[in-house]
Amino acid sequence: MTIFIDTSALYAVLCQNDPNHTAAAQCWEQTLLSDESLVCTNYILVETFALIQHRLGIEAIKVFQDSILPVLFVEWIDADQHNSAIESLLTANRRNLSLVDCTSFAAMRRLGIQNVFAFDEHFAEQGFTCLPT
Repeated sequence: MTIFIDTSALYAVLCQNDPNHTAAAQCWEQTLLSDESLVCTNYILVETFALIQHRLGIEAIKVFQDSILPVLFVEWIDADQHNSAIESLLTANRRNLSLVDCTSFAAMRRLGIQNVFAFDEHFAEQGFTCLPT
């Protein structure tokens, strides 16, 4: 099985002060011990790097780069996918929905991924199954 991973989960795995850290760490460990693949997009990576650097600093970036990034499969968003996500964002007309979210939803549908490791309610709103449950 393939699981999409969102910035909210990646950050919660790294940040011990995050309210979702315990659940995220347990889900992370279970996923690593299973035969499941973790997929994200390059947009998730940009968002995650920016969040980690801003909130936790460069040392946390090094931990992310060395310990987490190597187990992720990265789906690269191209120009057509980017433009389509912008259209989805504008159509949704919701202030709290991001371009990164829209690219994630489209990538998951394109890749046939139903399960997402995330603490962002937008995935459930889109009909995806959020982990941890």
